[in-house]
Parts: sequence; structure tokens; C-alpha cells
Amino acid sequence: MIISTTPSLDGYSIDSYLGIVSGETIIGANVFKDFFASITDIVGGRSSAYEKVLKEAKATALSEMEMQARAFGADAIVGIDLDYETIRDGMLMVTVSGTAVRITKS
Repeated sequence: MIISTTPSLDGYSIDSYLGIVSGETIIGANVFKDFFASITDIVGGRSSAYEKVLKEAKATALSEMEMQARAFGADAIVGIDLDYETIRDGMLMVTVSGTAVRITKS
């Protein structure tokens, strides 16, 4: 499956638009406390442990969105938007949305 932030795909034509798909992940504050308590690899203000958790949350949200698109019979998702939001009690929410489409090679 092709996933893109652009509204079109070079070398492909969009045959049909199937609908909006999305994925969400929420990471609880206790996860961050555990990571901050054990971080020893902070260099230049960056935490690889924290970044790893964010990457996993992003991958989970993208995977959830892709599963929805596959259920629609999509070949690709275009126009994706990825957002990170903090919500109450220090929790982080990662959301992604896009348009599921069927494509053919031009």
C-alpha cells in the first residue's frame, strides 16, 4: 500500500475515492514517567527512549489507518495528515488521517 501526504501520486491515476480513514494512539503519562526515570542516554537534550515511544505510537496509528483502508479495498492513502497532541494528565495522542483510494499505474 502506498501512503502519501500528497493529494496525488506520480505515475498513478486515482480511479476512485473510497473515504476518509484514520488511526489514533494514546500514550499514558505513566509510560513517560517510567522512561524519564530510567533515561541515561540524553545527549544534547534529546532522549532516544522518548523518541522510540513516539515512533512506535506513530507506527501504530499509521498501521490502524492502513487496516481501515484495506477494509475499503484501497490500494493507497493520499493526503495524510499526522498530528501530535497533549491531552490531560500529560498523555500524548497521535492521530493520522487520509483518503483511501484505488489507483492504477499510468
